[in-house]
Formats: sequence, C-alpha cells, structure tokens
Amino acid sequence: VQLQASGGGLVQAGDSLRLSCVVSGRSYPMGWFRQAPGKEREFVAAINWSGGSTSYADPVKGRFTISRDGAKNAVHLQMNSLKVEDTAVYHCAARTSFGVNPDEISSYDYWGQGTQVTVSS
Repeated sequence: VQLQASGGGLVQAGDSLRLSCVVSGRSYPMGWFRQAPGKEREFVAAINWSGGSTSYADPVKGRFTISRDGAKNAVHLQMNSLKVEDTAVYHCAARTSFGVNPDEISSYDYWGQGTQVTVSS
C-alpha cells in the first residue's frame, strides 16, 4: 500500500490549503496527523471507510474538514483560517483494523511521506 500526500505550501495566517492523499489499491479508513519541529506527531482528523463518520482534534474543529473521493481513492483535508501554530509536516495514514481508536498513531498501518505546511504571520 502506498500513500502519496500533496498540497502543502507556504501561506499566510487566515489563508486556506487543501491537502490530498492518494492511496494505492483498495480503500481504507484514513487519518491525518501532523508533526511540528520539536514536537510529537499528533492527530488531526480521521474518516471512516464510507466517509460517513469523521473526527477532529480540538485545535482544528470548525476550521478543517476531512473528506474522501471514492473515484480517485483519495482523502482530502481542507484547512481554512490557518494559524501559525498549524505549521507542521502533515502525514496521511491508513488503517486496516476496525474498532480501533482513530486518533491514535498505533491504530494505523500505512503512512505517507508527509507534506510541509508553513503558515506565516
């Protein structure tokens, strides 16, 4: 299974970005995580296999939206009202198990290479 993340960039605070993650093979429940310099990787958002259930970390609720495109076997993360503290490398991940906690790193089996998001003030 290969995950290819894209869409990162340098933006100003208040701007928007849309990250995408294309998955090879079949569809999986997916998540986005991020890691800022000097910090541990943290959960951002998750979506189930059908796209009917999503969850978000508190810092991004109301600003970020995770969705999936079944035709392209891709998952997107729409990020609005970006803040300086959103600066991080964003990783997409796929999990093969059901009934696990979607906001835990250990629940995921496959990871993409990451895409850098930098938000300037």
